[in-house]
Amino acid sequence: MSAVFEGDLQKMQSHKALDDTVSYSLVCGTHRIPLAEQLGRRIRLAFSGSIHCIHCGKATRKSFSQGFCFPCFQRLAQCDTCIMSPEKCHFPAGSCREPDWAETHCRVPHIVYLSNASGLKVGITRETQMPTRWIDQGAVQALPVFRVRERRLSGLIESALREFVSDRTQWQQMLKGDPVLLDLAESAKGLSERISARVGEIRQTEGDGSVEMLHLPETRLRYPVLTYPAKIKSLNPEKTPTLEGELLGIKGQYLILDSGCLNIRKHTGYHVTATLD
Repeated sequence: MSAVFEGDLQKMQSHKALDDTVSYSLVCGTHRIPLAEQLGRRIRLAFSGSIHCIHCGKATRKSFSQGFCFPCFQRLAQCDTCIMSPEKCHFPAGSCREPDWAETHCRVPHIVYLSNASGLKVGITRETQMPTRWIDQGAVQALPVFRVRERRLSGLIESALREFVSDRTQWQQMLKGDPVLLDLAESAKGLSERISARVGEIRQTEGDGSVEMLHLPETRLRYPVLTYPAKIKSLNPEKTPTLEGELLGIKGQYLILDSGCLNIRKHTGYHVTATLD
């Protein structure tokens, strides 16, 4: 018997179990659909053409920054350019779009980490977002390297590390299978030595407790995937309003179907009818 759910798509919820396996739920309006039990079944997503801003709820013809209407995109601090480039934070200059939001999201401890989703990369996240951030990127390994006082400082360190390692995940490669495991601890040691002078400058400028070198265990993650596709095809509801296929797996924020891969987070706010056969 088919199960039918209707509502606006939200970012998939995820949870890491004790055996390192990630479990997912598809969020469709008020419905939470556990996906592990759906592996191997056919799923159909019919997009109505309606899109609603995930912040204000208003209808929008186009989604900006993964789910916002244009007015919210222009107004909200979480859509500002400093979110992508934290080293450009302008809170100290008094020009933050939402100082109260920044106090709870930016001016809190952040982690600079190394991960492996499609190869070695550097990234940053709020301390409270581990391991969710790594799951969203489809990482199979992750290692916290530095803890810093606020987001702006994590951007300064990440900027220094980008001279030696990428800050990008190759999503097509990530969806083709798990990468070769890396020695993240050894990479962290080498990279930390390379930027030691820059870290020293930040500590001197920002004061005691601004940057802390970490010695934490590595996190491993396993994803619910029956079969990885040999060729990656990106599914686009703007071009094909009804998407259908056998659910082969979930990784990052992607549904892997035998007909292609759909980035759920990119399409948050899209109104959809989901049918599970």
